[in-house]
Amino acid sequence: MEVFYNSTRDNRVRISASKAILQGLSEDGGLFVPEQIPALDKSLAELAGMDYRQTAYEVMKLFLTDFTEEELKECIDKAYDDKFDTQEIAPLVSADGAYYLELFHGKTIAFKDMALSILPYLLTTSAKKNHIKNEIVILTATSGDTGKAALAGFADVEGTRIVVFYPKNGVSPIQEKQMVTQKGKNTMVVGIHGNFDDAQTGVKKLFNDQKLKKEMEEKGFQFSSANSINIGRLVPQICYYVYAYAKLLKNDEIKDGEMINVVVPTGNFGNILAAFYAKKMGLPIRKLICASNENKVLFDFFNSGCYDRNREFVLTSSPSMDILISSNLERLIYRICGNDSAKNKEFMAQLSGEGKYAISEEMKDELKDFYGNYASEAETAEEIKRLYDDCGYVIDTHTAVASAVYRKYVKETGDLTKTVIASTASPFKFTRSVMNAIDTKYDAMGDFELVDELAKLANVKVPNAIEEIRTAPIVHDRQCDVDKMQDTVREFLGMPKTL
Repeated sequence: MEVFYNSTRDNRVRISASKAILQGLSEDGGLFVPEQIPALDKSLAELAGMDYRQTAYEVMKLFLTDFTEEELKECIDKAYDDKFDTQEIAPLVSADGAYYLELFHGKTIAFKDMALSILPYLLTTSAKKNHIKNEIVILTATSGDTGKAALAGFADVEGTRIVVFYPKNGVSPIQEKQMVTQKGKNTMVVGIHGNFDDAQTGVKKLFNDQKLKKEMEEKGFQFSSANSINIGRLVPQICYYVYAYAKLLKNDEIKDGEMINVVVPTGNFGNILAAFYAKKMGLPIRKLICASNENKVLFDFFNSGCYDRNREFVLTSSPSMDILISSNLERLIYRICGNDSAKNKEFMAQLSGEGKYAISEEMKDELKDFYGNYASEAETAEEIKRLYDDCGYVIDTHTAVASAVYRKYVKETGDLTKTVIASTASPFKFTRSVMNAIDTKYDAMGDFELVDELAKLANVKVPNAIEEIRTAPIVHDRQCDVDKMQDTVREFLGMPKTL
C-alpha cells in the first residue's frame, strides 16, 4: 500500500514520501503528514529477533513507500554504522525501576543523531529519484542538538549546503563548541541575537518567502529542512520505540502484547509524536508521558486544552527544551481535529497572530493517550543526584526532566506499568549542570576538567564527540540579528542582499 503525504494546512496537497522529504515544509506553511498511519506488518515476536538496522527497515518501509528495498537498506546501512559507539545503536539500561533508552551513542551524543544520521541519505536519494539538479540548501534552527547533528550529517555531502541558526546565549558551552568547530566547506553556523523560537520563526519565514524561492531557483538552489518539521526526520524516530519494545520482549522483561508506558522530555514535540505514531502502528503503548521543563507550555496545553505561548521565556539547564512554539504539535492538532486542514490552519493563524488557541472538548477527548507534567530546575537537579546516589547511573538534564516527571506520574496515578524513558542526551553534553547537581564543589572546575571528572564518576569513557572539540579551532564566529537572517543566507549562497 503506497503512503502519500498531505499538508496539515491543505489536505488537497498529496505527494510522495520522497517529495515530502525534499520539500521539508509545504508551500502553504503546513507540515507533511502521512495520509494514514500504516500498521506494523511483522509480529512483535518477529521484531524481537531483529537488530536495529533490520527493525528500522521494517518500520521505515511502511512510510517511505516510493523507496525501493535496495535504496532504503542502503540509506540505513550508511547511517547506522560505526558512527555509533555501540553495535546496539540504542541500548536499554535498567535503573531504579525504569528502562532508560539511551539515544545518545551517535556522533554528536544526542538523540538527534538517530534521525540525522540517515536524513542526508534519504534526501540525496530523494533528489535522484525526482531528477533534481539544484543544489539543496539545508536550512535549520536549533536549540542545541539538531544543529550539530545536522552539520555532522551533511558536512561535505555532495550537492548540499547547510546553514544552522542557533540562539547565541541559549545553548550549553559544549553544544556551542560542537557547532562552531564544525568543518566542511558547505557549512555555515550563525548565532542569532534572540531565542530558539525567534530562530525557528525566522527559518519558517525564509521557507515561505516565494520571491526568495524564485530567485534561488534561478541560481540553481532549493531549500530543504533538517528540523523535525521534515518527515524524513520524524519517520526514523519511530524506529527506536519499536526497537525498545522488541528488546524488552527479547530480554523477557515483558510478555508479547504487554502494554508499556513511554516518557519523553519534550520541546518541539517531534520525539513524543514519533512514539504516538508507533502506538498508532500497533505498538502496545498505554500512556505517552510528555515531560516539560519550566517552559511548560505543553503541560498547560494538556491540562487546559489551550496552547498559549504568551509567557516569559525561561533559560534552563535543559536548553534543547527551551521552546514555546512546539512545531510538531501541529501534526497532532491536525489529526485530533479529524484531519480538517481548514480548522488546523485557523488554529495556526491564531497562534501566529494572538499567540494562542484553544481546542474543543471533542478534541481534548482525543488526547487521552497523553499525560503532561513538568519539572522545575530544582527538581531536575535533585533527580540527577538522586539517581546517581541510589544507582550510580548518571543522566543529563533533559533525561532528568523526564525521570522526575515519571516519578510524579507514578505518585499521582499509581500506574506501575513497565516504562521506557527516552534518554535524549549524554551527560557529557551538559557537564557543568550535571556535576553541580551531584555536588556543588565541582563548580570551580573548567569545562574540560569537569568532563574528565564525570568520566571517573560515571565509570565511562569520554565520548569521541567531546575529545574532538577539546582543542579544535573555532571555524564559525558569525552572529546576526533576527531580521538579518535572509541576508546572511544570501551572502552564503553568493546572492545579492535585500534592499
